Amino acid sequence: MPDGLSEIEAQARLARDGANALTVDRQRSTLRLLGQVVAEPMFVLLVACGAIYLALGDRHEALMLLGFVFVVMGITFVQQRRTERSLEALKDLSSPQALVVRDGMSRKIASSALVCGDIVLLAEGDRVPADMQLVEAANLSVDESMLTGESVPVGKTASVPGDDGRVFSGGLITQGTARGLVIATGARSALGRIGQSLEGLGQEATPIQRETKGVVNRVAIGGLILAAGLGCAYWFRTHDGLHSLLAGLTLAMAVLPEELPVVMTLFLGLGAWRLTREHVLARSIPAVELLGATTVLCVDKTGTLTANRMAVRRLWSEVSAYDCNDAATSPLQDDLHELLEFAVLASHRRAFDPMELAISESGQRLLAHTEHLHEDWTLVDDYPLSGEMLAMSRVWQSPDRSERMIAAKGAPEAIVDLCHLDASRASVIAEQVATMAQDGLRVLGVARATFAASELPVNQHDFDFEFLGLVALEDPVRRDVPQAIKTCQEAGIRVVMITGDHPATAQAIARQAGIPGDGRVMTGSELAVLSEVQLRGRLADTHVFCRVQPDQKLRLVQAFRAQGDIVAMTGDGVNDAPALKAAHIGVAMGARGTDVAREAASLVLVNDDFGSLVTAVRYGRRVFANLRKAITFVVAVHVPIVGLSILPVMLGWPSLLMPVHILFLQLIIDPACSVVFEAEPLEADAMRVPPRAIDARLFDTTVLMRGLWQGAGLLAVLVAVFKIAQIYCASDEVARALTFFVMVMSNLGLIFVNRYWTRAALNRSGAANRSFTWIAFATMVLLSCIFGLPEIARLFAFVAPPLPALVGGIGAVFASVLWFEFVKWVLRTRVERRA
Repeated sequence: MPDGLSEIEAQARLARDGANALTVDRQRSTLRLLGQVVAEPMFVLLVACGAIYLALGDRHEALMLLGFVFVVMGITFVQQRRTERSLEALKDLSSPQALVVRDGMSRKIASSALVCGDIVLLAEGDRVPADMQLVEAANLSVDESMLTGESVPVGKTASVPGDDGRVFSGGLITQGTARGLVIATGARSALGRIGQSLEGLGQEATPIQRETKGVVNRVAIGGLILAAGLGCAYWFRTHDGLHSLLAGLTLAMAVLPEELPVVMTLFLGLGAWRLTREHVLARSIPAVELLGATTVLCVDKTGTLTANRMAVRRLWSEVSAYDCNDAATSPLQDDLHELLEFAVLASHRRAFDPMELAISESGQRLLAHTEHLHEDWTLVDDYPLSGEMLAMSRVWQSPDRSERMIAAKGAPEAIVDLCHLDASRASVIAEQVATMAQDGLRVLGVARATFAASELPVNQHDFDFEFLGLVALEDPVRRDVPQAIKTCQEAGIRVVMITGDHPATAQAIARQAGIPGDGRVMTGSELAVLSEVQLRGRLADTHVFCRVQPDQKLRLVQAFRAQGDIVAMTGDGVNDAPALKAAHIGVAMGARGTDVAREAASLVLVNDDFGSLVTAVRYGRRVFANLRKAITFVVAVHVPIVGLSILPVMLGWPSLLMPVHILFLQLIIDPACSVVFEAEPLEADAMRVPPRAIDARLFDTTVLMRGLWQGAGLLAVLVAVFKIAQIYCASDEVARALTFFVMVMSNLGLIFVNRYWTRAALNRSGAANRSFTWIAFATMVLLSCIFGLPEIARLFAFVAPPLPALVGGIGAVFASVLWFEFVKWVLRTRVERRA
């Protein structure tokens, strides 16, 4: 079945056999999720308060409280479901891809969509997606340690009975290429029978989640001790056990920062989900929070800075030269036919590599209707590229000749070495390579050999190669790269290019991209002889590393880390995996990367675009900045709640806050933290400041002082409002109602002010936050119902304030907002002076 299945037949088999997926942990059921919400401390406190109200005979208050319980539970449930759905979407996106032949065309599909009878193309670095019978195989080795525990790769051959002619789900292609027929999927595969399960995405606790959990635990313990003390104080003063218990529980509700863990999970989960819309897949949730701290971006050239659309630009031999831009007006000279012929033979027929695709396309176009295209030749063996020899050779058998034909291509210096050229010829070739490289062209050398013996040598050096010439390929810099690199430089992020290209090519691309390159280039051979101390001394003024081997990428990442940098590293090959793992943030290529690289990486650039990586950094800064704003709001809003719970008990005032009041405030606090601040866009100048330190804390002095000062000011305003209203209105119920009105409206002002830290809230520009608009509108509607409907006002122990009192309350709200802005201005000024 060379053309593979038809799409219709594949869909029918998928419906019959099910997805090619192992059993994984499914999304938590609704009942289980509700059970976790019910077990939350806040819910337990609310139920306890309701029971006390019933014991006191306040049936209406108890019913109102329990009604609010279900509202708060609903909000928490929706938040957790939203987070879970985001993480489930990430799991679906992170599922492996397979290159499959259907309807005669090769295309990538999710591995879960594979069915028995599919034809799958495999290459070095791929994870085998299903059990397959090999149809074709070239120099194929597979690591089956996931199945057998044996770490040594196993050689595989096509059309051989038994396991030697099959590859199994979970195996890793370590060398060669293959074409296989799917014979078992999902639970019926070898991996499925063993019972392996996929590791769930998003289950690990991140550093800030651990920090938040510690803060919440400490505050909760302190709050419970304080609540117990307050209850005892109330009992000593009144000898009323139930009301004392109610006062203590009310304070416990006021102190408990139960929204913080939900906020952390939601911010990181939705942050990762938002990244997917920018073509960046976060395979590790901690990477989202680390992105904002990145100081060094180590990027590959091909496909990341460049468009990865290779085209053969020039052909050169020692006797002739050709510019492919002139193909429309002048044919390829006969002198260069053999050069292009053996460049094609040195490439894979079913090419995946952009360079090989470009060479094949040029061969089909420029050698059409000649004897230099050999569809009838048979591939005998190949010698793959290695770290020791930057060249590959393919051995062919012609039907009309007994000897084997060998075609080689690779780095020009490697081909010169294979051909054993004298110094004068090598110098001429090197000069030509430098000329091409200065124009930003990727240059390959090409050679040929014949071999008469039946047994091939172990090393390609043993062939007697003849140098044929150079092939120069062009891969233009992406149009958005120069601006993206400028954005990184403005943000204090250093961009370093690490490539296997010729130094002149690397410098030319660096110039076009905007990376400082002149005089600041280090080659792999120079890197090899430097000590660790010498290397660290060179890192500061070196922005381009060329002719670098994969193991040297690891050394560079470790060197940057050793000097305190936060490193993001891009890679696509099997040998890049150690460097991707060693970097703080490993970034794999989604379009051209191997499965091994993607498994080792924290992020995957779906379209291999450097601009997407810069966007990811921007989102990382946004998540961290908005988390700090949300925490400041939580700290600030809890100060007056705690204060108004304690002061009446200590000073003998009538109760100002009851459980139902705190529950109403939760209706504002929870959505504000999880919706309003999460949706807030990045501030305009956030990409013009240096990255934050890796040890920067969410709950640092700046955040805590901002929240405490804003909250303390609001508490002072509320106490003043209560005492003035108590005097002039001569009613505790009116004073309580007016104080609550000012508190709720000031909380909206607190949200409005803290959405933006670098300038006054009224001076901000850009799109409005629709979530804030809806929450503000809903809050005012609910307040109107509370004050306008006597039955509800009675449950809140309110009497609607007269109009003059409400006008005075609005004035107090404006005073609070001015205080919030003043605190923000003072702290911002201090930071600017220190900078």
